[in-house]
Amino acid sequence: MKRDALGAGVAFAVGVILIVGGASLQRGVPVWVLIAPLALTCAGVVVRRRAPLASLGLGIVGITLDGFVGPSLATVLVFTDNLYAAALYGPARFARVLLGVTAALAVAGGAVAWVLAEDWRMLTVMGVQAGLVLVTPVTTALVLREQRDRANAERVRAEQVAHLAELDRQAAIAAERTRMARELHDMIANHFSAIAIQSTAALSRKDLDQATVRKIMESVRENSVKGLAEMRSMIGLLRQEGDDSAEATRPRLADAETLVDRVGRAGLDTELRVEGEPRELPVGVDLAGYRILQEALTNALKHGDSPVRVLVAYEAGRVLLWVENAVGGRGARLPGAGAGLIGMRERAALVGGTFEAGPSFLQGSPSFHEAFSERGSPRAEEAEETDCRWWRVAAVLPTPEERSFAIVPGEYGRSGAAVSGGGGSQRS
Repeated sequence: MKRDALGAGVAFAVGVILIVGGASLQRGVPVWVLIAPLALTCAGVVVRRRAPLASLGLGIVGITLDGFVGPSLATVLVFTDNLYAAALYGPARFARVLLGVTAALAVAGGAVAWVLAEDWRMLTVMGVQAGLVLVTPVTTALVLREQRDRANAERVRAEQVAHLAELDRQAAIAAERTRMARELHDMIANHFSAIAIQSTAALSRKDLDQATVRKIMESVRENSVKGLAEMRSMIGLLRQEGDDSAEATRPRLADAETLVDRVGRAGLDTELRVEGEPRELPVGVDLAGYRILQEALTNALKHGDSPVRVLVAYEAGRVLLWVENAVGGRGARLPGAGAGLIGMRERAALVGGTFEAGPSFLQGSPSFHEAFSERGSPRAEEAEETDCRWWRVAAVLPTPEERSFAIVPGEYGRSGAAVSGGGGSQRS
């Protein structure tokens, strides 16, 4: 506002000098009469940004009066700024209408001059002059307005791109944090669950001989050392920028026997059966299979009873995992937070596989029945003879040759459910 007022003052001072110097059509009127229209157009300059339409209105009144008493060059020049401000700062639709009106007035002014002077050359002279006064300011304002609007649109687009990039960054961070939490849970829970269970057993028994205590402490030490080693390995991988050493240090499904032996040394009767020829698996499938098996055995150690039966079957285009353990009525040895089942399901889904866990007997699901029913899973008759319940974890992980194996949801049993009554419960 102050800048516009200063500009209006300068324009008025220069206009007065032009009028006094004779830059007007002399009609024998006093000088102050020519100054009055100039003052109106300069008043329009003061409000050109805040009220562009009012600025144009003052300019039209001033140029009209100046046409009767002059006209003067100063008032005409200031009026061009009134037109420019109205087209630049006024409504966009009004600016387009103003361009058409000024063009029509320029043509009409040239035609009137031609008729009055009866000289066709006056059409060109007056048309060009009217075009310079009326059309040129509006056209200039429209060009600048378009550039301004385009710059604003680009700025908004840049802000949106930056916002989307920030959302992508946050999503990537959240996904990485979830992956790290899943890895740490699967890695630590297996070792430290065994440590907690064995140390609790050693503290609760007063009749253990020195050899038994030593065996328990050796198992505790082994689990703690391996747990720390895996944690150091993961921290080392996180600190590295490349993936050169990841292949050599990542867990593999071929190490299933080590996992099963560890649970056996913790006090559960275990049985491992491997079918098919073990082969090199894709990195994602290999890691997912290892972690699912590790977490299922950890759940059996924390919440289950003997026996624990593990099946790893290598088939064409897929790998089958089956872990089942008896569930007694004494409840869980250690509390669970429910993250294990979620993590196993996520791992299977990430490689395009399927996962089910629950306490019910194998029934209903054609896909799972075909995959597992003939592989020695407990039958209902066996359960009745031993008077026990079973908790089962089953996963199908496709390799790149086949990724279409599916589980019918709800047919295998209630995923993640707990056995009520005398059957106990199991959860992760």
